[in-house]
Amino acid sequence: MNTGLVVGFSVIAIEVLIWRMRVPQRDLARLVVRVVLFMTLSWGILSSGLNPFTQAPFLETPDLHWLWQFLEVAWWFLGARLLTLFVDSLLLPGAWRKQRLFSDIFGAVVFLAATVAALGFVLELPVRGLVATSGALAIVLGLAIQSTLSDVFAGIVLNVTEPYSVGDWIAFDDVEGKVIEMNWRATHLLTGQGNSVIVPNAVASKSKIVNNSRPSLVHGISIVLEIDPEARPKAVLDAMNLALTGCSEILSAPTPYSRVKSATLNSIHYELVGYVDDLGRKMRVSNELFDLCYRHLASSGVRLRALGVPAPSATTRDERESLLKQVPLFSSLSGDEISRLAQRLSRHEYQSGHRIFAPGTIPESLSIIYSGVLSVKFDSGTGEREINRVGPGEAFGESGLLAGLPMNVTITTLTPCVLFQLSKEDMTSFLKEFPDVATQMCLLLAFRQDKLGKLAMPTSAAREEGHSLFHWLVEKVRHLHSLHDGG
Repeated sequence: MNTGLVVGFSVIAIEVLIWRMRVPQRDLARLVVRVVLFMTLSWGILSSGLNPFTQAPFLETPDLHWLWQFLEVAWWFLGARLLTLFVDSLLLPGAWRKQRLFSDIFGAVVFLAATVAALGFVLELPVRGLVATSGALAIVLGLAIQSTLSDVFAGIVLNVTEPYSVGDWIAFDDVEGKVIEMNWRATHLLTGQGNSVIVPNAVASKSKIVNNSRPSLVHGISIVLEIDPEARPKAVLDAMNLALTGCSEILSAPTPYSRVKSATLNSIHYELVGYVDDLGRKMRVSNELFDLCYRHLASSGVRLRALGVPAPSATTRDERESLLKQVPLFSSLSGDEISRLAQRLSRHEYQSGHRIFAPGTIPESLSIIYSGVLSVKFDSGTGEREINRVGPGEAFGESGLLAGLPMNVTITTLTPCVLFQLSKEDMTSFLKEFPDVATQMCLLLAFRQDKLGKLAMPTSAAREEGHSLFHWLVEKVRHLHSLHDGG
């Protein structure tokens, strides 16, 4: 058998094997192998005295003639495939290769050209008539699939301008989700509810596109609150700025801010804007900011209520009682017990930058934050790092007050703060009067310790003695406050 035929069909068999099994695994290595195979096929055809730009000879031997015709046509298609792979692997940007739109369109054009060339050069068919006929057919098809063509050209525009790419979180008008696929017809989104939404490229190109993933390290959060117009705007803005300061996950740059957005007869709209570095945190930080706004507004005397209705009549409610009811440590106390404990609280004011507690010190009082923001830092051995920020309604120092345990953290004021403090002597007399409260407080303290671990207080002694943390704390509280007889 002719050597050129053996070489040619061997090359085609190897090409089919590479296509089906995708070997070698790396794209660049596969491209190099295909270049070598195409050159081998070209050598086999040319060494046999044939030319892919002319019809194969051996007309008197039909079987041999059609075998060579097949190899010449295959040469054109393998060349088209090699060209598309070369452009796809070496010339197109990585984002375009991932989206496949340009690769598919370019491949279709190249294979169409290879088909016309094979028909004209190898089979010597009347290409001019074919082109004229295909032009008329193209017009008919274009009218029939004009909406699909609109999607294709819109997809080309989207890929050239790159307003988004696969993996971005975007919004088309009222549709929002993560881009999971882009093809020649549509963009596929995965919504926050886990649903797949397919947006045609023509619709996407005409929509207002919001890309939440760019810039990649800055994502804005906007919260709008409607406040009673009787509240002084400065007090509201100061409280909202404290809420921004109190959220440790808000970036310092770009600078967060609050502003008066608009005003109506029944309310004033205030907007709070901050930024996070991770898109996945937006919802959690937004919820935290709402809670911080509520607490800081309350500490500033601004009560959130239903608008458009008369304000409730003012009541002479003790601010200390209101504050105690916000502290989880006292959630088990009755109204009368809260009132009696509130009378023992003393008010203290601190400027920003004041260190309330240092590591290793045993708190002699329980501090409850009425207004302001404090920073909690922990020394891990490689330097201090901030682990939390606390604001109105939160308490600290309970480990020292209840059980006489030292604190392992540093607490410093970030803004001017007002704290209400309960001394150890007052707590002792209160627990002696209400001994059952000590058990409830130990339950909560043990729960918080399990969550915070060694950041809150050292409890290795309890572990060594084999006691549960709760029982260990109960014994510590009873011993410190002399409650053995009150059980």
